[in-house]
Amino acid sequence: MSSSVPRTVKAIDTASLIRLDAEAIEYGFNRNHGLGWLAEHADPQALHYLRPFMVHRAGRRPEFSPHWRCMLLLTMRDAQEVFSLLDVWPASFDQLPETLDRATKQAVAHRLDYGKLPTQAQWADLNT
Repeated sequence: MSSSVPRTVKAIDTASLIRLDAEAIEYGFNRNHGLGWLAEHADPQALHYLRPFMVHRAGRRPEFSPHWRCMLLLTMRDAQEVFSLLDVWPASFDQLPETLDRATKQAVAHRLDYGKLPTQAQWADLNT
């Protein structure tokens, strides 16, 4: 595996996001949302966006290390956009199709970096 993350953003539907989150739980990755949380709170019709930003190494699970820590632009059932993190196995990320044009990727990256989005935890404190 490459020692650097891909410089891209990928759109992901809710069902695929839930599968990636379940994989993160199964592999023992630190950044996941907990079993069933996304199914309960994420907008089932929305597209969400993943952007890898760092290589993460898990010393206690060397068979799943390194993996990628991704920023996640997540749309909730109430249409609120929130910032979250998700650890993703590189092969699983690579299987996601590239569907976004360059301008859309840049716009999403800018929202993740500078959009002052509430975090998933902040949203959960106010809404659950």
